[in-house]
Amino acid sequence: MGLISEADRSRISAAIADAERQTSGEIVCVIAGESDSYYYATYMWAALVALIVPWPLVYFTWWPVQWIYALQLLVFLALLAIMMPRSIRMRLVPRSVQRTRAHRRAVEQFLVQNLHTTDGRTGVLIFISVAERYAEVLADHGIHSRVAPGTWQGIVDRLTAKIGRDRTADGYVEAIGTVGKLLAEHYPPGSADPNELPDHLIVIE
Repeated sequence: MGLISEADRSRISAAIADAERQTSGEIVCVIAGESDSYYYATYMWAALVALIVPWPLVYFTWWPVQWIYALQLLVFLALLAIMMPRSIRMRLVPRSVQRTRAHRRAVEQFLVQNLHTTDGRTGVLIFISVAERYAEVLADHGIHSRVAPGTWQGIVDRLTAKIGRDRTADGYVEAIGTVGKLLAEHYPPGSADPNELPDHLIVIE
């Protein structure tokens, strides 16, 4: 099953197109399944536990070293298999690390989607990373400098509240509408107003 349904993708695309008709600014929406695989955490924890396993056996048993090594290897492989699913893997990574990786992915998408190249520096990215339960709004200098502090965080708070109630599409549509009004206030549509960036939701599985 995908991250978001086709019907919801269509709703979000329509919301972007509608918002951009009212402004010369640009809005891009990206949803990612995860911002990092975090496989390193699985291998690290499995290795740490496997390294501890031999010590009590060495000191308190007469097991041959071959048996101890075989058990150590078995523990390592078993823990890898247990901790490999994403739902478990994410629990091994501190929340601060997840937020850092997700923010880095948001900045990366801001650049990849060419939001920094728009006329007037008016690009706004609405980014969600599902595995990290992270959302962020990144605005280029042209619009960011004209908006009161805390505005973007307020949009994120409302968006994450809806995501928490399993209403991701509703959250996106509301966030797009709010961003569109901010852009329209400062950057109304002009006579030459090319649509520079895609209007559809960009999904990174």
